[in-house]
Amino acid sequence: MILFPSRRSRRTLAALLACLGFAAALLALFSSGCLAAPAATPPAGAGVTFENDVEAVLAKAGCSLGTCHGNATGKGGFKLSLRGFDPDFDFAALTREQFGRRINVVEPDRSLILRKALAQVAHEGGQRFPANSWEHQTLRDWIADGAPRATANAPRLVKLEVTPAEQILLDPAATVQIAARAIFSDGSTRDVTRTACYEAVNVGLAAVSATGSVTRLGFGETTVLVRFLHLQQPVRLAFVPARPSFRWSAPTPRNFIDEHVFAKLQTLRLNPSPLAPDEVFVRRAFLDLLGILPTPEAARAFLADPRPDKRAQLVNQLLERPEFADFWALKWADLLRVEVRSLDPKGVQAFHHWIRESVAANRPLDQFARAILTARGSTYANPAANFYRASRTAAVRGEAIAQVFLGTRLQCAQCHNHPFDRWTQDDYYDWAAVFAKLDYKVLENKPLDRLDKNEFRGEQIVFLNHDKNVTNPRTEKSAAARLLGVPAATATVGTELEALADWITRPDNPFFARALVNRVWYHLLGRGLVDPIDDFRPTNPPSHPALLEALAADFVKHGYDLRHLIRTITAAHAYQVASEPNDTNGDDELNYSRAIVRRLSAEQMFDCLHQVAGVTPEFKNYPAGLRAAELPAERTESRRKRKVETTPDQFLSLFGKPQRQLVCECERSAETSMGQAFQMISGPAVNDLISRSDNRLNALLAGDRPARQIVEDLYWLALTRAPSAAEQAAAARHLEKTKDRRVALEDLLWGLLNAKEFILRR
Repeated sequence: MILFPSRRSRRTLAALLACLGFAAALLALFSSGCLAAPAATPPAGAGVTFENDVEAVLAKAGCSLGTCHGNATGKGGFKLSLRGFDPDFDFAALTREQFGRRINVVEPDRSLILRKALAQVAHEGGQRFPANSWEHQTLRDWIADGAPRATANAPRLVKLEVTPAEQILLDPAATVQIAARAIFSDGSTRDVTRTACYEAVNVGLAAVSATGSVTRLGFGETTVLVRFLHLQQPVRLAFVPARPSFRWSAPTPRNFIDEHVFAKLQTLRLNPSPLAPDEVFVRRAFLDLLGILPTPEAARAFLADPRPDKRAQLVNQLLERPEFADFWALKWADLLRVEVRSLDPKGVQAFHHWIRESVAANRPLDQFARAILTARGSTYANPAANFYRASRTAAVRGEAIAQVFLGTRLQCAQCHNHPFDRWTQDDYYDWAAVFAKLDYKVLENKPLDRLDKNEFRGEQIVFLNHDKNVTNPRTEKSAAARLLGVPAATATVGTELEALADWITRPDNPFFARALVNRVWYHLLGRGLVDPIDDFRPTNPPSHPALLEALAADFVKHGYDLRHLIRTITAAHAYQVASEPNDTNGDDELNYSRAIVRRLSAEQMFDCLHQVAGVTPEFKNYPAGLRAAELPAERTESRRKRKVETTPDQFLSLFGKPQRQLVCECERSAETSMGQAFQMISGPAVNDLISRSDNRLNALLAGDRPARQIVEDLYWLALTRAPSAAEQAAAARHLEKTKDRRVALEDLLWGLLNAKEFILRR
């Protein structure tokens, strides 16, 4: 039986259609058996394949993008898989009307897929390619050959090579041509420079043409993503000003971190700023490690210390203080979703206490992770099991574990292959299957809000239920438990969590150590080597790849020791550098040539305000004196009485404290807002602290102390430095000329608490 007519036969058929009319000809074709399902194999010698060629055209023309027919609902009744991740789906979408509007194998030029792309008929997307272009010819040849799905022995794309992988262009150089080469399973190669897709990540710095020519729009670093079929590669580019007078300042590296940072800075013709002064460093170290300010006595003692290694000694001292465990437990509590709604107050207390004790005892982070990953039993008796209590489905658990411990965002792969990473929909559901057998039993639930189905109050038991699994919607079959990116299925039934913990914490697992190192680097320097910090993928490369690998290797070598990692990072010039720019690095925020100035976090702001004012913090339902950084949960008031939030809760929420609904640092906001400005200028949280009769102002005024001494004490309290001569004179005059010295001192304190030096960590 002839499935599709030859070219000569098609010309005869066209004449037949013209003579007999479409309906009669169609009936004749069905009767003869000529009109049947698309051929599995095209005629021998056909060069165009659906998977390697047609899908490339659909991608290049933008048809399969999310803004067009790759949208979840399609466009104009026509839907394709996003970026061509499902060729079978795309083939069906194109060919389900063989002699209809979209594909016409008898008269290829009348195919709607061609006519719309050529703008011969109305098309919301406009013309996608011109007549006789390679895109037009490829699609037409495929249709003319009978629109086959597969070609015998058609090779698969296995690798995409791009050149250059990275390049630094020194002004006046302003353009670079990217070349792309596809390597197939049969060993053949193809130059796909013209057919690949190009996307500039930072469109303000560079423009890229359809053929891979990149043109500089501004100076700085950017990435161009090169995509062909299901593979993509990043090209890192740096456009550097000539700076003819540039001379490398040759600072001395303080450890291996600086060797990597300085090497890149020299290449980019950027000089690092000098080391921050001692008063800036001591304030920075206290804020970063403890979340509070140094006392005036501690700051003055540090400045007077003559030892050359006093900065390292200070860090060692801070790492042993209880506030270090409080502040760094807060970071893990945010990430592990320690919140009342899912865990209940007792679960929150138990989980937070376990996290804090782990930090205080310097529990190696691989052991810390293993305890969470394998946790089962009572959420009260085994606090780590609360992590699974907050994440109640296999898919949510899989996403959370990947994001927290592997630095990988899988969410996109739930519905389709990840458009910017290598993870497929099968990877997603096989990974979720690792957590599918986790189940929980609610021994008793007495929620405050009976209508809230996600609120739980009472002990729960986390256990393994071997009858549970997850279904892969693509195959409509049960997924096989498989570790992320590992070809083989994971272990036997009942041991998935142990196999998971073994694999994640293996010294040769690059995901785990890099993800943890990057998080700590972010908390200390304000930006991750990979940024966002939990979005590791080839298309989001690190700013300093070799440094990231060196830090991860050192971290593993020293037994996943958090304190060792912090000592290593804080010892570097990159951490101790001043925030003030020089004549070369004013625009640099990526390469650690100067400290990134950032606003204090919500807890830091709240605790530092109370510390300077000398007022004991008060949170409802907690003992007096508990700092914001010590709070176990994200909210302090009873949910039943949430109608009016307390002033501390309003303040913390306004300054970005997360609700802990996500396992993502992005939930905590570091942005500034008008609301924050109004809160600092006239809000009750600040003004009540200043006007309280029991704050430290009365103590400063006691004994008729000289105005100059009072001013100096207040500056050391709030800004960790002595006032300048001009500041001292102005403040002293204000105190001396005012009848009510208390009111004058309140004015001065208000001004210091609203100063940029107080609000910002620099």
